[in-house]
Amino acid sequence: MDEDLNVTYITLGGHVEVNKYRYLYFVIMFTVFILIICSNFTIVCLIWIHRNLHEPMYVFIAALLLNSALFSSAIYPKLCIDYLSEKQVISYPACLFQFYLVYSLSGSEFLLLAGMAYDRYVSICKPLQYPTIMRKTTVSVFLAIAWLVPACQAAFAVLLSADMKICYFTLNGIYCNNLIYSLHCVSSQTLSIFGIFALLTGGLFPLLFILFTYSRILMISYGCREVRRKAAQTCLPHLLVLISFSILCAYDILVVRLGSSFSQTVRLIMTFQAVVYHPLFNPIIYGLKMKEISKHLKRLFCQAKVF
Repeated sequence: MDEDLNVTYITLGGHVEVNKYRYLYFVIMFTVFILIICSNFTIVCLIWIHRNLHEPMYVFIAALLLNSALFSSAIYPKLCIDYLSEKQVISYPACLFQFYLVYSLSGSEFLLLAGMAYDRYVSICKPLQYPTIMRKTTVSVFLAIAWLVPACQAAFAVLLSADMKICYFTLNGIYCNNLIYSLHCVSSQTLSIFGIFALLTGGLFPLLFILFTYSRILMISYGCREVRRKAAQTCLPHLLVLISFSILCAYDILVVRLGSSFSQTVRLIMTFQAVVYHPLFNPIIYGLKMKEISKHLKRLFCQAKVF
């Protein structure tokens, strides 16, 4: 506790041998962060610029990639600062803010994937009604819900945590996640109940909806080769991203709930998997697997080679 400023500081104790490898950690994290920002925003800009990509599916993809870039921006700058600092600390208000950004954007990802699944369902199962159903207004409503609902849920969790007294000042992680609850003097039943509610509404229910829509698509496309080909081209990337993000969430739950069962090095590796793998995976999958995006990327790189 810094009594002069009356600010509580939390030590991020999840790092391993920072003093020995600080510059290696910094170079790796900074390089990965630049790659994430450049790769995600390249595809977002391509979708923004080219009118043939101004369709609901590509709008959802742009929103998803923007969400990944924002998620990384909530974690990587602080990580890079920590690796160049003598002490890896964060003020408690800043920790709550990082927690808010991480879980708000994580919840948005599931809802965006649900919106994409619904878009593919209407496109493949109800093609004649697609222009009527998936209008700009519908897409705007989906995007608003995807970002506002998790933001409100995360804000409520932060407000509850801000009122809790903390007795422990070392967080066994490298950024502020659910482990901040372990800092509280007493556990909160209200927070626990709300956490279950948020997990169900922001994670499980969208996941079940996604699985339902893709199972319907699979059933309808089974008897028609052309429909099956279209489904494979457009749905496979979304399914791969869904699997990737589900693994990220599983890592987060394992680190938080079972972290004491793992060594500090294993926890660090698992956390790196969560924050490095998925934000890089999204643009690679959509850049390679989505035909129209891949075509524009090839044109862009060919022009770059000419110059």
